[in-house]
Amino acid sequence: MARSPLTLAASVTSALPQVGVVGVGALTEGATGRYDAAVADLDDGRRVVVRVPADPSAGPDLAAEVRALRALTPGVRGLLPFRAPELLGEAGLGDTRVVVVDFLPGYRVDAAHLPPGRGAATSLGAALAALHALPHSIVRAEGLPARTPQQVRADVARLIDRAVATRRLPVSLAGRWHRAVDADDLWRFESAVVLGGAGAASFLFEDLDGVPTVTGLLDWHGLSIGDPATDLQWLASAPDAAEDVYAAYVSGSGRAPDARARERARLYAELEFAKWLVHGHDVDREDIVSDAVELLESLAAGVAGDEIVADSALDVDDAIALLDRMPGAPVSTIDTSMHTDAYDPDELAKWVADETDDGPVDDAVTPGADADGQSTAERSAADDVSTAPITLPVSGAREPAASGDGADAAAEAERASEAALRRWLAP
Repeated sequence: MARSPLTLAASVTSALPQVGVVGVGALTEGATGRYDAAVADLDDGRRVVVRVPADPSAGPDLAAEVRALRALTPGVRGLLPFRAPELLGEAGLGDTRVVVVDFLPGYRVDAAHLPPGRGAATSLGAALAALHALPHSIVRAEGLPARTPQQVRADVARLIDRAVATRRLPVSLAGRWHRAVDADDLWRFESAVVLGGAGAASFLFEDLDGVPTVTGLLDWHGLSIGDPATDLQWLASAPDAAEDVYAAYVSGSGRAPDARARERARLYAELEFAKWLVHGHDVDREDIVSDAVELLESLAAGVAGDEIVADSALDVDDAIALLDRMPGAPVSTIDTSMHTDAYDPDELAKWVADETDDGPVDDAVTPGADADGQSTAERSAADDVSTAPITLPVSGAREPAASGDGADAAAEAERASEAALRRWLAP
């Protein structure tokens, strides 16, 4: 049963013994009924918010928020371009806790209704960048959770395994998520101070000079060190403004670029359905499980044939690693004995040098070799590599070299490949 605003207002005097309450009203926080809340006017002119858990599962979150607000010292608050609630007092109410914080003015904007362009979207991106730039010591000093990329990855894998264990998770989603967990480059990120999944509705806006601007942040219970992409997962629910939010976030961030942040954010958004399934299974609520299954099946249909981590282009390290797996060139069987009259002896002489840096040149010069000993085939291969994408061979085995003329051809092909690679890697 929900507590009335008057009951909550009476508890304010227990948390703040030196003040009196002169007015009270209901406060709707959009917290899906997890808290009872009211706004109270005090006789010293302040307006405060009083909150108490309405659901036992909300108690730990409220306790975590109290710890987070204590970590926000005046110095820390000075680093943020927006306000955070200030913890004013606590008191007991039956077998639960009452928390009193100061009231922050402003309005909220649901992610689905967030407009693109300058204003709310860009201000949100800048606010998140400022939050993620906070020093890690703020979190560690209060003993709040801190997770490395490896721990975040392991947590995701465990959640997927728990969802699979319910036997209600679509097989296609299990495979999709496992492939994402197995993609090493997805998990190369720098941990940051995060809110742990707070959405657009956690921020308060005010119109400053006619422009919607973030002026406050309410939800702090998830304050920790972790993956900054967790605070971007709500972008999936803001199709119109997502690009502008993310562009402002990247522009305002002084952190190293995170090429896979959007992909991880997308994964976290999808895993919210898995969390709902696991929760329903754990509390033995078939209605919750059925709702989660319906959501998951809809998701599976919507992402069919898609991958969270798309195949990336081959980079230099990949090319070096794969060089030894390149197959040998096939032996040429074309007879060129009647084609020698196609070469002008004077023109051919221009390509022959008396000496090279490595020593004398053999009398038998391969037609088409230039002054530094590189054949025209090598030049052509080098030019192709420097301007065209690399195509990986189907087979990773190298063919054995043939004897006689075939061995010379294979050796020349090998030299051409190595020369091409050197040219491609040259600065």
